[in-house]
Amino acid sequence: MLNRRHIRLKVMQSIYAMHQNNSDNLDKEEKFLFQSIENIQDLYLIMISALVEIRKAEDDFIDKSSKKHLATKEERNPNRKFINNQVLLLLDENNSLSMALEERKITNWKNNDDYILLLLEEIKNSKQYEQYMSNTVNTFEEDKQFVVDMFTEIIAPNEKLYDYLEDYKLTWVDDIPLVNTMIAKQLKQIKSPEERSFFVPKLFKDADDKEFVCNLFRKTVLNDSELGKEFIDKTPNWDADRIAELDTIILKMAICEFLKFPSIPVKVTINEYLELAKEYSTPKSSIFINGILDNLVKEFQKDNKMVKTGRGLM
Repeated sequence: MLNRRHIRLKVMQSIYAMHQNNSDNLDKEEKFLFQSIENIQDLYLIMISALVEIRKAEDDFIDKSSKKHLATKEERNPNRKFINNQVLLLLDENNSLSMALEERKITNWKNNDDYILLLLEEIKNSKQYEQYMSNTVNTFEEDKQFVVDMFTEIIAPNEKLYDYLEDYKLTWVDDIPLVNTMIAKQLKQIKSPEERSFFVPKLFKDADDKEFVCNLFRKTVLNDSELGKEFIDKTPNWDADRIAELDTIILKMAICEFLKFPSIPVKVTINEYLELAKEYSTPKSSIFINGILDNLVKEFQKDNKMVKTGRGLM
């Protein structure tokens, strides 16, 4: 689920939090870093299970409406296309999802079903729903396309849902787009009810990515002074106090990758941290950081200080 850029973001945020809290407890802060990453799995499960709970809420509504004393003809014979949606049923019956929800003890929607009802109402008032329910026939491709549209255009952008998630866990603010993108991609890739094409994704792609979290965090923090000395004399027009704190963290993390991660290409490191600077630091930060890193790369190469292994890594 996690890509390297998001790993870098989580490490950057943890180092920034350490600075803000004046903390030097490396073990404690590393534990917090990994906890904030593990919480991304919970966010994923909350979002994907919303689809299951929305279908159940409509099924319950239809059942109760049909049993009313003065039920209308439409209520007694409702269009069941939505609750018979093959993708929603597939998710509801998926063992991988059920086991993950139980293991992580995800019960958010049982305690906050008002958000599910709010989302269901918005879905039923949408043009997508009106068009989808215009007939009673369920075809798999139409069912899948409707669920993709419902998630990407109605559920994911819902402001009240976003506010709930932000209030529930502040560290999720930057994780929500990553998780929503992953879910949309998975929904599009579901093949058929017969094929087991949906699985809860692993948090880390492999053991190397999990190790990268630990190494990047520890090597940056433990070599803080050494990494800072590499660029401080390259900024004659800037006092150290005037450089944005996030910029110094980004520079130290990038230099750490240059010098202590021989398998990561220089261009990858530069591009990744420039993107973080553009999104999270000051408007001019990316230009400032790019200039510093370009000069440092030339210097490191000249002094044979930077060793990269493998083809095309320089």
